[in-house]
Amino acid sequence: MARNVVQDETRKRSATGFIDCDIHNIVPSVGALKPYLPERWMRHAEQFGMRVHHGYAQGIPYPKVSPGGGSRVDAWPPSGLPPGADLDFMREQLLDALDLEYGILNCLYPKVGEQLNEEYGAALARATNDWQVAEWLEKEPRLRASIVVNYENAEFAAEEIERVADYPGFAQVVLLPRTKEPLGRRRYWPIYEAAQRHGLPVGIHFAGLGGNPVTSSGWPSYYIEDHTVMSMAFQSQVISLIFEGVFERFPDLRVVLMEGGFAWLPSLMWRMDKHWRRLRDEVPHVKRSPSEYVREHMWATTQPMEEPANPKHLLQVIEHLGSDEMLMFSTDYPHWDYDDPNRAFPVRLPEELKRKIFYENAQALYAL
Repeated sequence: MARNVVQDETRKRSATGFIDCDIHNIVPSVGALKPYLPERWMRHAEQFGMRVHHGYAQGIPYPKVSPGGGSRVDAWPPSGLPPGADLDFMREQLLDALDLEYGILNCLYPKVGEQLNEEYGAALARATNDWQVAEWLEKEPRLRASIVVNYENAEFAAEEIERVADYPGFAQVVLLPRTKEPLGRRRYWPIYEAAQRHGLPVGIHFAGLGGNPVTSSGWPSYYIEDHTVMSMAFQSQVISLIFEGVFERFPDLRVVLMEGGFAWLPSLMWRMDKHWRRLRDEVPHVKRSPSEYVREHMWATTQPMEEPANPKHLLQVIEHLGSDEMLMFSTDYPHWDYDDPNRAFPVRLPEELKRKIFYENAQALYAL
C-alpha cells in the first residue's frame, strides 16, 4: 500500500491527528552510551556487564520469540542496527508512514532498574537519558521521551527526575511492573513526589524482573505463560498504589498503564470496591472507593488490543471503565505484536470516542 494511502486511512481511523503512546527506542549497545557514561562505569560495563534481579546467569529467563527482543521481522533497519535503534528508519516505517503527530518513546534497554549494582543502574539511567536527548529528541520534534530511572533506588530515581525533568522533550517517568516490592510501598514514594512536583505522569510499562517468580505459584514453563500473566503484575500494582494511599499522599499524581491490557480493569474496580466497603477500617487513609482513584488518576494504552470473540463486547468493556478519557492508542513499535491503527480495533468506534482514544486523551495528559 502506498504511503499516502496509509496516511489517508490513518486520518480516517483517528478522525483528527494521531498520537502513539508507546514507541520503543533502544540503546543498540552499551558502547553507544560511551559519550555519556563516565569512564569508571564504562570500564565496569566492559569488564563485568549487567547483573540483574533474577536467577539466570545470562540473558532473560525465557527465549525471545524472535531476534531483536521480539521485534517485527520487517523492523530491522538497513543500517544493521537493531530494531528501534535507527531514527531514520523509524521515521520511514512509523512516523512518516502513519503521519504521526506525536510519539512517546519508552526506552526499556539497557535494564536500568534491574541492576544489582544500584550505582551502576543510576549511571546507566543518566547516560540513557542524555543519549535520548542527543540522539532522538534534538533530532525529531515529533518525539517525546520517558525518563529512565533506577526505580529500585528511589533516591537515585528522584535525583534523575530532578536533573532532566525541565527538559521539554521528556513527557513522563517510566517504571516496570515486576518490581522487588509492590509500587505502593513507601520506598518508592520519592519517585512520585518528584514526578508530581514536575507535573509528569508515571508510566508503568510491560516487562521487568524484580527477583521474584513471575506468577504467585512460581516460575512457569513457557514464554506464552510469562507473556499472558503480565496483566497480573499490573493488577497487583494498581491494587498496591490505591490501598497504600499513594493517591491521597500525591493527589496530582497520574499513572499510565502501558502494554498491560485494559479489559481486566472494570472487574478489578468492582472487586476492589466490594472489598473496600467491607474492609475499609483497615485502610482509613483510602477515603474514596478504589474505582474513583482509578478513573481520576489512571490511564491505559490500548496495545495489546483486547479481541473478544464478539467484537461488540469491546465497546461494552470500554463502557464498563466508566470513563472515555482513560484509553490512549499505542502501536508498541517495533515489537512483534505491533498494533496498526488502521486494523487494531475489531469494532467500529463512535466518532467522539475515536478522537479521544487516538488523540485527545494523550494530548491532554501529556500537554502536547
